[in-house]
Amino acid sequence: MEIPIFPSDRPLQPRDQIRIEEITITPYRDRFRVHIHIKVTPFQERPNLLLIARDEQERIVSELNIIETMHHDMEFTLHIRNVADPAGQYTLQADLFYETRSPPQDRRIETFSIPEADE
Repeated sequence: MEIPIFPSDRPLQPRDQIRIEEITITPYRDRFRVHIHIKVTPFQERPNLLLIARDEQERIVSELNIIETMHHDMEFTLHIRNVADPAGQYTLQADLFYETRSPPQDRRIETFSIPEADE
């Protein structure tokens, strides 16, 4: 008998059906951190994720590797690094993959902005 540790109202899907379903990006008030809420298809085999945030000049300002996640509904905090003032436009690239990232099984690219300090 298998007792699910993380119950879901949706059936677990095989590897080839797993996709990124939703990404929500919310900057924290301090403007140097960003809350990421990501949902993937409930899975039978645990996938990997790579999250990369880039600024307007395409420089990587944050990166997060998630290896064989146990959850299909996840939350993370990314720290914006190597900038004096984080205000501006950014892109978040999320890659879902198993053995190799070239190419990823699924990719989502979302844009977000961090407001000026006075806003």
